[in-house]
Amino acid sequence: MKTLVIAEKPSVAQDIVRALTPTAGKFEKHDEYFESDSYVVSSAVGHLVEIQAPEQYDVKRGKWSFAHLPVIPPHFDLKPVDKTKTRLNAVVKLAKRKDVDKLVNACDAGREGELIFRLIEQYAGGAKPLGKPVSRLWLQSMTPQAIRDGFEHLRTNAQMQPLADAARCRSEADWLVGINGTRAMTAFNSRDGGFFLTTVGRVQTPTLSVVVEREELIRKFVSRDYWEIHAAFHAEAGEYPAKWFNPAHKKDADDAEKKADRVWSLAEAQAIANAVRGQPATVTEESKPTTQASPLLFDLTSLQREANGKFGFSAKTTLQIAQSLYERHKALTYPRTDSRALPEDYVPVVKQTFEMLADSGMRHLAPHALTALNNNYIKPTKRVFDNAKVSDHFAIIPTLQAPSGLSEAEQKLYDLVVRRFMAVFFPSAEYQVTTRITTAAQHAFKTEGKVLVKPGWLAIYGKEAAAEVEDAKEGDKGQNLVPVAPGEKVKGDPVDPKGLKTKPPARYSEATLLGAMENAGKTVDDDELREAMGEKGLGTPATRSSIIEGLIAEKYMLREGRELIPTAKSFQLMTLLRGLDVQELTKAELTGEWEYKLAQMEQGKLSRENFMAEIAAMTERMVKKAKEYDRDTIPGDYATLQARCPNCGGIVKENYRRFTCTGQSGTEDGCGFSFGKSPAGRTFETAEVEQFLRDKKIGPLDGFRSKAGWPFTAEMVIKFDEETKNYKLEFDFGDDKAGEDDGEIIDFSAQTALGACPKCGGNVFEHGKNYVCEKSVPTDAQPTPSCDFKSGQIILQQPIEREQMQKLLATGKTDLLDKFVSMRTRRAFKAMLAWDAEAGKVNFEFAPSKFPPRKTAYKAAAKTTGATKTGAVRAASTGATAKKAPAKKAAAAKEAKPKAPRKTTAASGKQPSAALAAVIGAEPIARPQVMKKLWDYIKANGLQDAKDKRSINADAKLLEVFGKPQVTMFELAGIAGKHLS
Repeated sequence: MKTLVIAEKPSVAQDIVRALTPTAGKFEKHDEYFESDSYVVSSAVGHLVEIQAPEQYDVKRGKWSFAHLPVIPPHFDLKPVDKTKTRLNAVVKLAKRKDVDKLVNACDAGREGELIFRLIEQYAGGAKPLGKPVSRLWLQSMTPQAIRDGFEHLRTNAQMQPLADAARCRSEADWLVGINGTRAMTAFNSRDGGFFLTTVGRVQTPTLSVVVEREELIRKFVSRDYWEIHAAFHAEAGEYPAKWFNPAHKKDADDAEKKADRVWSLAEAQAIANAVRGQPATVTEESKPTTQASPLLFDLTSLQREANGKFGFSAKTTLQIAQSLYERHKALTYPRTDSRALPEDYVPVVKQTFEMLADSGMRHLAPHALTALNNNYIKPTKRVFDNAKVSDHFAIIPTLQAPSGLSEAEQKLYDLVVRRFMAVFFPSAEYQVTTRITTAAQHAFKTEGKVLVKPGWLAIYGKEAAAEVEDAKEGDKGQNLVPVAPGEKVKGDPVDPKGLKTKPPARYSEATLLGAMENAGKTVDDDELREAMGEKGLGTPATRSSIIEGLIAEKYMLREGRELIPTAKSFQLMTLLRGLDVQELTKAELTGEWEYKLAQMEQGKLSRENFMAEIAAMTERMVKKAKEYDRDTIPGDYATLQARCPNCGGIVKENYRRFTCTGQSGTEDGCGFSFGKSPAGRTFETAEVEQFLRDKKIGPLDGFRSKAGWPFTAEMVIKFDEETKNYKLEFDFGDDKAGEDDGEIIDFSAQTALGACPKCGGNVFEHGKNYVCEKSVPTDAQPTPSCDFKSGQIILQQPIEREQMQKLLATGKTDLLDKFVSMRTRRAFKAMLAWDAEAGKVNFEFAPSKFPPRKTAYKAAAKTTGATKTGAVRAASTGATAKKAPAKKAAAAKEAKPKAPRKTTAASGKQPSAALAAVIGAEPIARPQVMKKLWDYIKANGLQDAKDKRSINADAKLLEVFGKPQVTMFELAGIAGKHLS
């Protein structure tokens, strides 16, 4: 009989096999597992199974109302994660094998690793448990000896039960709060009709709250004037700068802006400057050596912060690059870690890594590695090697494999990790810091000098680090100071006040927001909760980037440059949660409380049943608060608009749901004009409303959602309604044919033409929601239209700006536009609009693949039969159709002479998804040709695994198709099929 070992990742499974081979004998490699006489070793790829409510308790999106809430199922069913079904099926098949009588959970040593295994085991058993005994391999180090020791000391299933309970509780509690909170807030906001999706979650909502609270501080900030007094003092040896300060200053707890070097009136500043200028001054000086150690090794969050600050990479981008360096290039260790230390048995591995770096061809890194080896810098210090600080994974460091063929971004990130890895073993940098106090007319001025004596670890960073020391400012740390003899008198001239203004706190960047999420526990007042959160903060290193991206995707935040700016929708959510008194969702305390109780559960001090009962009660209270709220509006900090009511000229004010006319005084019932703040689920920004009321039209705007939840783009107008004798808001989808076809004479004299009509050479202008030829509508010059050129200003949700239409008319095509959305599949796609003279229409044209497949006789024949004809994505209402490729001469087919393949048309071919289209093109295509194009792409880019040609490594494009970093050749057809419709 055999023991099945299930690791969390394929790389760990390989490490286990290598460690067990000397004792368990040779392993034979199969597609999804390794097998010896006594062991079968396989792995998950993260979570393969997720929880869901049983069918009878689930509420479909179209029925998100309070009548179906709260959803608190008595138990949770399991469903496969779509992207990893193949791997799940393989692992389940192994677990059910008759010759497998034991299971070993070798997933990562932590709560999530426990959950991953337990859900797979439960899913494999189905209604009837597997009934096979389970042991736990608990590893904090991945050296072969540590793995063998782990197998010698396997933990029992009973020992791990408290951790398993905590893991399941965390997962189920997140589900209950996220699902019920989202549906309750969506139901509340959709009471007036439509579908206003309002997502909340235990981690995402407190994170959003952090950003909103900072923005509220910025908006309420009132800048104040203050002055600093700067002087240049002259000694015999030269001149040095200094800045006035008050030695008696004490920190003001109520006003952080009050600092020792600031005065708050020009008169006082001028008086100090006048008193000191030209007067003899005494000098006292204190000089002492200081050291600065290198920063610790990277965990994922610190790496994301550093890469965002240095290179502007988003947290998501950094994770993707680090994942590629780990999975594809095997150059970095596992990146999704929250540890900044290494296991205590890793000293030999570190020395080997330095030897690899010293022998590598990387000239910018090798000399430093050689210096460390020659000077015996690699020592077992607790600062670096500490088992107590290693959780599921250790810090991110380079592996023993020197990388090659890295992209520019991959090289930047690899260098960042390697420099930090080397720096942590180098000696501290040594400085001489001098503090000089110059006193004139009883006023003190401070100058600080900082001189780098020994660079230590800073040598690894070269000029970049030296610049930080040398970049001196007046009176601040950094400059080399000219000497002043003992007892020497100096004189200050010039001495001048410098007027400045207090600044609001900076908006969050991804780097600073990741730091705020990591340290959220420090904002929690309760000592026990803060300790429970410990290093966890909000989210985990592996999830923080996806939390930020999710908030951006749901339009709660915008990314402008490096700043993250909360939208009106996020302010509305915070107002709602505060008004309903469910603020636990906005505070880090909720996570702190959960972590505290889950830690108690792991220690056996709290039962799973009691914890889940508390979560159910909290969920019911949250839903009840929203369901029973009966006032018209919710208290909040609302705007009064500058733009006036279009109907009566009254003052328009904001409340929770609407913008409403409040009459000439702003305190009356008004004339009845009002409109919702979130039509079709998209919340107006205040600036947008100001423009809307002023111009009576706005758009095109994206982010609207239909009642079924589909996104769409539209313009909006404010029109007078004869029935109500008032103005009202309407969507304008550009369907204004009636206005165009009523025979009314059109006057284009006030417009500037965009270009020449490609059909008749006339001028093209904007008209209604289209771009039209002047000869296609009645004008004074030509009452009877003679041309029919027309192209929409919005095509499949993609706004076509004036500049793009000008480019099309001038060059024949637009730039590549990326916001088209297929009406059939609802998937976004990229295309250019191009003039097709043969069809006499504006058509879609798709960008050619960067890696065109090799030409073959088969392909030449296919072209003659029209098999490569560009596909049939059509937008009949806008006049856009797909462009046909010209047919080749028949002679080409005669030369090749193979049997012509079946002609692929819009009817017979399959439409690739946006992800697959990025690899093989977007035209409809027969399934056999899909596989051929995929293989052409794989071979052209050398993506077959060097060790196993049957495995294919995903690059950035194929990762979107595969959904995982590596697949076998046997999975290709099934995966491709899912991307064809």
